[in-house]
Amino acid sequence: MSQGLLTDSSVLQRSVAAPGNQPQPQSPEDDDRKVRRREKNRVAAQRSRKKQTQKADKLHEEYECLEQENTMLRKEIGKLTEELRHLSEALKEHEKMCPLLLCPMNFVQVPRPDPVASCLPR
Repeated sequence: MSQGLLTDSSVLQRSVAAPGNQPQPQSPEDDDRKVRRREKNRVAAQRSRKKQTQKADKLHEEYECLEQENTMLRKEIGKLTEELRHLSEALKEHEKMCPLLLCPMNFVQVPRPDPVASCLPR
């Protein structure tokens, strides 16, 4: 073998010899502490995932409610728009034959803007 290549045994010897890599003998107390910490972490992670799922479920329910409300409001807008058109047409028909509007002595006729056009969404 050439000098530039390391063998498995030399790598193993170096890692064992390095001061920060030496494994410390673990006491039963250390093992118990590690097991308790892992269990505590597992429970906390489980609780966090459950909370996240509940939050997502709540947001989805809120979304569904808002979608239903939006649909109902759009239907109401449609009905009200249709009612406005109907009443505007009725008003136009009435103005054609209204005796108060036809009498020139009552008042001077002033052109009025179309009430439907100003109320409709653009």
